[in-house]
Amino acid sequence: MTVSLPDSIEGCLSLLRRGDYVGDRSLATTLFLALKMGRPLFLEGEVGVGKTEIAKVLAQVLDRSMVRLQCYEGLDVASAVYEWNYQRQMIEIRLAEAQGVTNRDGLGHDIFSERFLIKRPLLRALESDKRGPQVLLIDELDRSDEPFEAYLLELLGDFQVTIPELGTVRANEPPIVIITSNRTREIHDALKRRCFYFWLDYPEAAREREILAIKAPGVGERLSAQVVAFVHELREADLFKRPGI
Repeated sequence: MTVSLPDSIEGCLSLLRRGDYVGDRSLATTLFLALKMGRPLFLEGEVGVGKTEIAKVLAQVLDRSMVRLQCYEGLDVASAVYEWNYQRQMIEIRLAEAQGVTNRDGLGHDIFSERFLIKRPLLRALESDKRGPQVLLIDELDRSDEPFEAYLLELLGDFQVTIPELGTVRANEPPIVIITSNRTREIHDALKRRCFYFWLDYPEAAREREILAIKAPGVGERLSAQVVAFVHELREADLFKRPGI
């Protein structure tokens, strides 16, 4: 049975809580609008503030499949969207030649059919799933190159990708898209305009103690307060990498 999306901001807060995620009302509001309008949610913030966890919580609580694309420098369409299985295509061509097949147009159409297509995360996320639209996590987009970022515009705007040999592949039901960035570089405004944007900051001390109580229930209140206070002091120091939650 498909778990329905929350129908209110309070419902989004409850959804996050059921996944042991302590979020505030502003985050729940942005999440609700993104889910309600079927648009991607773009989460930006420091490393370790819980951006990726939101996608995991959505997949867990809504009982949906999650497809994750981990971005990195040099990421291209062949790794992120699709590529052709050239080895199988060559074998098919050799078999056709051995069998005396002379219809080159028919052979060309056959070897560029879906059975020779290797589907990567972005293309798999457009497929229908019996449990409902999948959760697509595009993680650390800022690590990828600008040409790949530009390629995403069609996917995020229309939930489709174009494969020259096959045509346009559209999602019957758009996936729930979560994009994260650690802001190591600026993401282009054209991509942000296709999303609901939210800056996820480090939590205040009271909320971080609440998170600690959920994640480590055996820790006493006094020790919890000391740990949180120490971590907050470290974040104020001149460190190369500040500690996350």
